[in-house]
Amino acid sequence: MNAIHRVAPALLALALCACDLQVGDLNNASTDELADSPTAAAVTAAATGLLIGHRERIGDQNGYVALVGVLGREGYNLNVETDARFITEMLEGERLDPGSPRFGGNFWADRYANIRNANVVLGAVGEITGWSDAQKAAVRGFARTIQALDYLILISTRDEQGVALDVDRPFGAALAPIRCRDAALDFVADLLDTAAADLDAAGGLDAFPMPLGDGFAGFASPAAFRAVNRAVAARAAIYAGDGAAALAALEESFMVIDEADPRLDSGVYHVFGTTVGDTRNGLNDPNIYAHPSAVELAEEGDLRVATKLRQVAGDETDPAKQLPEEGIDAQYKFTLYPAATSRIPIIRNEELLLIRAEARILEGDLDGAAEDLNYIRRVSGGLADRDDLTDRDALVDELLLNRFLSLLFEGGHRWVDMRRWERLDQLPRDAEAHRVHAFYPIPTAEVDARDLEDAPTCQP
Repeated sequence: MNAIHRVAPALLALALCACDLQVGDLNNASTDELADSPTAAAVTAAATGLLIGHRERIGDQNGYVALVGVLGREGYNLNVETDARFITEMLEGERLDPGSPRFGGNFWADRYANIRNANVVLGAVGEITGWSDAQKAAVRGFARTIQALDYLILISTRDEQGVALDVDRPFGAALAPIRCRDAALDFVADLLDTAAADLDAAGGLDAFPMPLGDGFAGFASPAAFRAVNRAVAARAAIYAGDGAAALAALEESFMVIDEADPRLDSGVYHVFGTTVGDTRNGLNDPNIYAHPSAVELAEEGDLRVATKLRQVAGDETDPAKQLPEEGIDAQYKFTLYPAATSRIPIIRNEELLLIRAEARILEGDLDGAAEDLNYIRRVSGGLADRDDLTDRDALVDELLLNRFLSLLFEGGHRWVDMRRWERLDQLPRDAEAHRVHAFYPIPTAEVDARDLEDAPTCQP
């Protein structure tokens, strides 16, 4: 049975005190039980659980931020004494191994498990008595938006290998076909538009029927959350190369442009905790180092380097790490996540401003793009304006550099950005044997389930 269908139903009732996501026990209700006999309490818990499911494997040492950060040369995990694959597979391998679920086969089963849970919520919410139509619409809009975020991780990792989209099928049904990247991005855009319509139908509700936790402070009503939905839609449109759609979505997002009060960090976040049953942020592990290119590419005095990176002391308590045969001399560490409870952005205002700059480039508004990039240089980097951003190539160079430094080690952005601008060959290689992988393969279990000898060919 393929990985989508054989994932054990996740427990949908979790109590994350540190994250302020209080959910009852529900006697370990499964997705099957929720589908068969939904109750308001069960749906509330399951809807909150979608945030927990989306957070899965984001902040682990070999999670999304860390491993995709390795591919994009944002950082290293140099825990090679425990697992050499951080070098031998991620940096040197001929390809990523589709049979290793924590490396090349990563970020597939967990995403589809959460997508399935969202589909169960969507099927159950209509059966709830005692909820208004507005409350039901609110939950639908929320669930579909989280699904879109999970699909975007799948698309970002698999790219032209494709992903399965039509997965809301009963056990034993024919497997969903693997659809190509463009079809997947169209699907996500439609999903987000449907979710936005759901949130509109929620009317003037002051809050969702379920708690969203501290990571969504300021966005806990359907109307406010709709701005998050539109922010995600802008990201998806940029991935699709649709500048017009991105600009339209940004107009309805939470984007703020105010030099006196920039609010660059305004947005929504994954939150972590150290209490029993919660998940820690593992990105402050001592084996995680920053790639030196972040320092080397930045202009002198760039505040983003000063606030996000530090040079190690070089002593026994704070060592550098040298791997001479690999060309690695790791001298810098991240200061972004000082504790196991540090938050990781899902999407924030600074990214939206950079999305607008990119959308303007795509739409031929070069002056507008230069204005946006200079704004980021000033308010985020503490740098002077550039008056030579007058042609498209120079603007793209500046865009990619600013996205690198502004979004450093937040969500694998560097690798995705360089790939969609066809610049993976510009990422640094520390040794001759190093490679820059272009995609994660479809896991072996998915290929085997289709009785194929190689990865399935995606359908347009």
